[in-house]
Amino acid sequence: MTEGAIEQRLAALEARCRKVEDHLEILNLLNTYGPLVDSATARPAGELWVEGGGYSFTLPDGGTKRLEAPDELAGMYHWEGHLDLVQTGCAHLTATPKISVKGDEAQAVGYSVVILREEDRWFLWRAAVNHWTLRRTEHGWRIVERFNRALDGSPQSHETMRKVAAI
Repeated sequence: MTEGAIEQRLAALEARCRKVEDHLEILNLLNTYGPLVDSATARPAGELWVEGGGYSFTLPDGGTKRLEAPDELAGMYHWEGHLDLVQTGCAHLTATPKISVKGDEAQAVGYSVVILREEDRWFLWRAAVNHWTLRRTEHGWRIVERFNRALDGSPQSHETMRKVAAI
């Protein structure tokens, strides 16, 4: 094997390793969210986003809201409704998303659920679909936008699910 061929194989291997490392870092980032918010660790949860990034989600009344990172997001984890969940016992779980990385930008599409404790049982309290846009920063991968819609049969939830085919 020539030196040029070895260098090509090494470069290809490095690119593959970088892709795997990016996917793993993104999975770890998205799965850090639940334990932080379930323990009311507000500031670090808000700092999973880039400064000025956002989180758009479905409200209990069916409306939507977008909060900006880090301050508005960190503030949400001190809302009375959120603290009630934390004090009752809950788990915000992020299912393994489909991830697409292109250079320093990435997208992920996948489900999330919230499990809530009620006396001596646990039940699925909320299910949603998410579309994340992410960026590699000097601090590693961070969320730019999280678009979250309840799985309520709405056109927005279906449209978000279909994004999985585009990434």
